[in-house]
Amino acid sequence: MRGAVLYGPRDVRFEERETPKVIKPTDAIIRISATCVCGSDLWPYRGIQPVAQPTPMGHEYCGIVEEVGSAVKSVKPGQFVIGSFFASDNTCLICQIGYQSSCQHAEFVGTAQAPVLRVPLADGTLVPTPEVPSQDLVPNLLTLSDVMGTAWFAADAANVKPGSTAAVVGDGAVGLLAVLSAKQMGAERIIVMSRHESRQKLAREFGATDIVTERGDEGVERIRQLTNGIGADSVLECVGTQQSMMQAIRSTRRGGYVGYVGVPHGVELNGEQLFFAHVHLNGGPAPVRRYLPELIKLVWDRKINPGRVFDVTLPLDQVAQAYRAMDERRAIKTLLRP
Repeated sequence: MRGAVLYGPRDVRFEERETPKVIKPTDAIIRISATCVCGSDLWPYRGIQPVAQPTPMGHEYCGIVEEVGSAVKSVKPGQFVIGSFFASDNTCLICQIGYQSSCQHAEFVGTAQAPVLRVPLADGTLVPTPEVPSQDLVPNLLTLSDVMGTAWFAADAANVKPGSTAAVVGDGAVGLLAVLSAKQMGAERIIVMSRHESRQKLAREFGATDIVTERGDEGVERIRQLTNGIGADSVLECVGTQQSMMQAIRSTRRGGYVGYVGVPHGVELNGEQLFFAHVHLNGGPAPVRRYLPELIKLVWDRKINPGRVFDVTLPLDQVAQAYRAMDERRAIKTLLRP
């Protein structure tokens, strides 16, 4: 088969790769219905996160089970399934407390920009939908594999409550879905930091009540102005830079919560500043598996439409163009169809 391989900065190729097969009895093989490019894929694509060798890409996926190992009991061929970017057994102590992305036996699922994918620990990783979905639901379901699950974790980690004020730092796909997540969790006021008109429009449609275009100190001051000088109850950090993290912490009221899900690059926290900020920090790689049953139901019942963040759709063999469109900010998120 052919799939995406990253050779170096801005060098993605669609080339021959070995077709996945069952290696362990706990594996499943799925035929990909849709995959996509993640914002975190842009870190290695831009050379900020070096790759030492040609690397298969892709960690967001959904599709039809084709084959399962002899030990797999919870999914079977013919089912439509969604899984996390981290495979987990869903039985270890860490999984039981809801942090499946740090499972004691976790394996990264990172070869999904291809027609076929091997998913390890299938019983603990994959969640089937009630039946094979209609095509219009597939983009919504795909987001649950990472971007929507990550946004939901940001809101959960930031302790978004009914009637509260939430602020979202970042207007990429995760940031926009963080707005949707905060809305679903009952936030009364949702402030999103964005400078892009098309993204502001979608943020408003997802539930944003206020737009802040300023960044850094000016952005913090603007949020304080909007919250009577106090700061937001919950701040959802969806970027991963030093500026975005400090902006999030400083925009949070005393005793408030920061949920941080942007993969950190160059982020360093000053202990004294953090000490006197008096905020709760919670985040990391999203435990998507924890939320999949709830999110699948919301999508299945057509209560949410997170697939609206896909504003470009391309065939999988044009994966290089998909990366370029996101790198150049011509796309919020690119959907790929095998």
